[in-house]
Amino acid sequence: MSIWFKPYTLADLTIRIGMAKHLGIEFTEIGPDFLRGRMPVDDRTHQPYGILHGGASVALAETLGSYAAMLVVDQSKYHCLGQEINANHIRGVSSGFVIGTARPVHIGRRSHVWEIRIADERDKLVCISRLTMAVVDAPT
Repeated sequence: MSIWFKPYTLADLTIRIGMAKHLGIEFTEIGPDFLRGRMPVDDRTHQPYGILHGGASVALAETLGSYAAMLVVDQSKYHCLGQEINANHIRGVSSGFVIGTARPVHIGRRSHVWEIRIADERDKLVCISRLTMAVVDAPT
């Protein structure tokens, strides 16, 4: 059974503006209880030593978790806003893509907690993140 408010397709999730677009983040799969996306590891996302910047990993995690939270609620009534995010960086990556998968830990009426696992193209864990989202009434 799907956790999403309505049936969504990848075409519904195109990133058109903002940091996620600048970093090259794109959604690759939406499953019954997860949202997956990828981000290139290149000059946009490197830190000075030529490996993936931890902040870029956090940007990918927050993008995936925020969009996933938004897809769970009736967007005409509620907005989902990030409250807290943390990340543990496990291994460096210097090229290719990293793939993130967001899954819910808790979906409540007024808050969500999402776990986002980011792996390299060999499916080796790069970063694990937890994102707390506030579910607030949409402005009228």
